Amino acid sequence: MIIKSYPANSRGKTDFGWLTSFHTFSFANYYDPDRLNFGVLRVLNDDTVSGGKGFESHPHKEMEIISIPLEGDLVHRDNLGNEKIIKEGDIQVMSAGTGVVHSEYNRNPDKPVKFLQIWIIPKTAKVTPRYDQLALKDLLKPNQLSPILSPEPTSKGVWIHQDAWFYMGTFDQQAEVHYTLNKAGNGIFLFVISGSLIIDGIQLENRDALGITEINHLIFSVFKNSTLLLMEVPMKLPTPA
Repeated sequence: MIIKSYPANSRGKTDFGWLTSFHTFSFANYYDPDRLNFGVLRVLNDDTVSGGKGFESHPHKEMEIISIPLEGDLVHRDNLGNEKIIKEGDIQVMSAGTGVVHSEYNRNPDKPVKFLQIWIIPKTAKVTPRYDQLALKDLLKPNQLSPILSPEPTSKGVWIHQDAWFYMGTFDQQAEVHYTLNKAGNGIFLFVISGSLIIDGIQLENRDALGITEINHLIFSVFKNSTLLLMEVPMKLPTPA
């Protein structure tokens, strides 16, 4: 097992006043050659957008983009004709493929919206752009890593064009958590949304993360009540089309 630590206080930061964003990987004006990606996991941004503010229309191509709101309401509009509201307890996915233009705004004028913005490099290029979202309330089970994203369109969660699986879970103190890879050779990126846990003697706190490779089965213990996001992703980057 190989472990790489990503402490919360080591992340890059962007602060535009209306937007505060912490970058686990190189993004915008933050560049660290040792933090370009974790396999196909290219972006993990921890964003806070002020009331009534947001991202103007902008394009994306050849990326799987996942948003997980942690607090507040986010309004999404795109050139595919979608106008949606995503909120705490939802997950949104957008396959940018051959190209999509979208905007995101805080729906509420008087309180912030907080969300995780995650980019995954797809295994298939030039796909038709698509959008999907769903509420997670029927998927999440207490003290379990519940699947929320996979490569399978028929799964209960959302799906993307990559052999990646995402799980979320809320755990009580002293819970022991087991996880087995879906695909050999993948890596595990574990992000602590809140709480504290211990893996291989390493204690993680709020917004800390670990990248774990060369492992098939992971066991860790919850030090205090925690909410976690586990992302299993291929470590080998796809060959450019």
